[in-house]
Amino acid sequence: MSGTAIKLALFAIFIGIIAAQSDFSNGNSIKEGICMLADTARAIMASVIFALIIMAAVVYAAGQVFGAETRSRATVWATAMLIGAVIGILIYVLVPQILDTFAGVQVDVQGAC
Repeated sequence: MSGTAIKLALFAIFIGIIAAQSDFSNGNSIKEGICMLADTARAIMASVIFALIIMAAVVYAAGQVFGAETRSRATVWATAMLIGAVIGILIYVLVPQILDTFAGVQVDVQGAC
């Protein structure tokens, strides 16, 4: 490794240690962190799912105005967006269960948040 890469890696480790210590020194518990992560993931996913469904409808409708090749491409793009929205819905539903699994039996993310 070059000297610059080593310095950059050490700097990243140093910043990570400072961030980890400052978070625990404020009295934040792991439970609060997991709840915050679950809430943020659910809020972001809801927006993304809604946007994908709206964009899929717009792309499909706009593609119907043009020729056959553009229409077929728009249909494929709209289908891909809808599949992305379905995957987003699955993630939206499964995130609390996954975080419960990672947190262990002591933290109930669904009941605590």
